[in-house]
Amino acid sequence: MSNEAKLVVEPRTEMGSAACRRLRKRGLVPGNVYGHNADPLAVVVASDVLGLFLKTGSRVVDLEVSGKQDKAVIREVKWEVFGRYVEHFDLLRVDPNERVTITVPIVLKGAAPGAVGGGMVEQPMHSIEIDCLAYQIPDSIVVRISTLEMGQIIHVRELPLPEGSHAHAAPDAIVVHIVKAREEAETAATPGASEPEVVGKKVADPDAAKDDKKKK
Repeated sequence: MSNEAKLVVEPRTEMGSAACRRLRKRGLVPGNVYGHNADPLAVVVASDVLGLFLKTGSRVVDLEVSGKQDKAVIREVKWEVFGRYVEHFDLLRVDPNERVTITVPIVLKGAAPGAVGGGMVEQPMHSIEIDCLAYQIPDSIVVRISTLEMGQIIHVRELPLPEGSHAHAAPDAIVVHIVKAREEAETAATPGASEPEVVGKKVADPDAAKDDKKKK
């Protein structure tokens, strides 16, 4: 279950791209709050306050707007292209006991024995969309790989999801597995290998060369 963290924001009156750029120059981050049978609300918060909140890793927000309390979840956080600061954020109001659909990161823990003897850990799936009760939203789904040997797989159906939640992915989809490490020979040219024949390239005829010398 996600830990709840408080975030205090203020209503925003400046709208549009130009206004948002001005807010960022002043150290503020524009955002929106949606959902739960209420009109969307434009908000703003100091970038350092938002940064401290995001460091908590919480997905459930104890939100305060103009003194009014609400529960919300993080819907989207848009970072600057180099990840230096947050440009915009969206929150979704929720009832703690209602079901929500949200994307949760998948985090690997432990060292796989199969990765020691010539294998490598391959993780095709780094996040997954699930539906669960709002109060059950996990900060992440932790997958322990400390027993994985060469060739072994962890599928979506084996993920430790919150009780009563469902994954929006095929049960047999691969989350992580141990595969053979690629040989260097497969990616590097073999030393001493002959030069490939070029299509259309003329091969020198030794007899023709002798005839040329006689003519001279």
